[in-house]
Amino acid sequence: MISFILSIIVLLLGYFLYSKLIAKVFGVDAQRPTPAYYKQDGIDYMPMKPWRIFLIQFLNIAGLGPIFGAIMGSQFGSASFLWIVFGSIFAGATHDYFSGMISLRNGGISLPEIHGKYLGNGVKQFMRVFTVFMMILVGVVFVDGPAKLLANLLPNINVYIWIFVIFAYYIIATLLPIGKVIGKVYPIFGICLLFMAFGIFVAILVNQPAIPELWDGLENKTANPQATPIFPMMFISIACGAISGFHATQSPLMARCMTNEKQGRPIFYGAMIAEGIVALIWAAAATYFFFDPNSGREGVDVSKGAAVIVDFITKNWLGTFGAVLAIMGVVFAPITSGDTALRSARLIVADFLNYDQKPMIKRLIISVPIFAVTAGLLVWEINDADGFDIIWRYFAWANQVLSVPTLWAITIYLAKKQKAYIITLIPALFMTMVCATFILIAQKEGFGLPETWAYCISSAVTLVLAIAFFVWKAKNKKNFDSETE
Repeated sequence: MISFILSIIVLLLGYFLYSKLIAKVFGVDAQRPTPAYYKQDGIDYMPMKPWRIFLIQFLNIAGLGPIFGAIMGSQFGSASFLWIVFGSIFAGATHDYFSGMISLRNGGISLPEIHGKYLGNGVKQFMRVFTVFMMILVGVVFVDGPAKLLANLLPNINVYIWIFVIFAYYIIATLLPIGKVIGKVYPIFGICLLFMAFGIFVAILVNQPAIPELWDGLENKTANPQATPIFPMMFISIACGAISGFHATQSPLMARCMTNEKQGRPIFYGAMIAEGIVALIWAAAATYFFFDPNSGREGVDVSKGAAVIVDFITKNWLGTFGAVLAIMGVVFAPITSGDTALRSARLIVADFLNYDQKPMIKRLIISVPIFAVTAGLLVWEINDADGFDIIWRYFAWANQVLSVPTLWAITIYLAKKQKAYIITLIPALFMTMVCATFILIAQKEGFGLPETWAYCISSAVTLVLAIAFFVWKAKNKKNFDSETE
């Protein structure tokens, strides 16, 4: 319990202290015009109140990641606390802040355009395709998850009906102006999600469950430690609760609605810290579920996924009414990530084609193919017994992979501006190592190499990229700080 409380305190200190350093490094200009005004179109670019933008950003990035990911990651033991805390402060929130602020400074451009500006045209073209496909994967997994939770809550309504209803909502939210649906319902959903996390937090304090302490050791407590080493498996499992490439696709959506650069710190950095706290709460609750023999978990079929654990914990700690509200929070979170994922896909394609999105017909021209591919994958996933597991595994890895070029782009941006690039270079190197090791060592998703080979190859890849960065920096130093924003 002490480790859990200390972890929350450190997360809060990260926001109140480290985020100020991050904002200072970026160089906030409160007088600088924002694209919400000079590109205002009433569809995607429009001024919104900061508290509303924060809740939208929080829901955009939350999804199932900080809940399901934290639950799955908690099986690694108390090491999960360290990754959630330090990953959120030094990697995730920093990644989210800079990606959002760079977009803000460049007229609200989408993530692949940021990649192209700082990593080159080839990377931009690849990331356009990769990012759009990942947004579609997000749309698929974030239809399935909440549909099944709703079907558990209301067993008289078939899961396929819920899938149809959620997908229909996605279509509406993707096409309508951001203030019509997203701007109105997200604050309500955000309150539900925060209530859920607060309810579990209070339950932890009241019930005083036996939560592993950091000083008890960082032993890998998964069922098969040999097949699932902490590095890199834990860092892939706990994605959205520490760092997530998906977040950087959502930050430009909010950059198009901000009215002052000072808002970036609470909106981008603060939303990630809030998500880290949610992840930490669920990780603590799940470690009790997995490791305390007195938790009463007997008879719970964990093979059915994290949803059954959410259901068990909320019902046992919050009662029926509290459990319904808490699970609704878990339902709303992924739905509100899925709709903005498809909206992001539309905007990324629009940026690529330089296609005005004010007329509805032009939004439809771009969106219909995206909806068709999403629906096709959804039909396949529903009819394949392992469909969800396959898509989720590749989504989790692709999610972390996406953070790598984003961190490198931010690092090059800072280097060009002759600022403290080390604050993102270290996370960039670390996540490069994590993602490379995972694809080499994973049995189902990757090449299944022996650990020694995987670590050696991924170390070599990371070292080569580090050397390439410093060589590039030495060759181009005289041109730094020459570009304008």
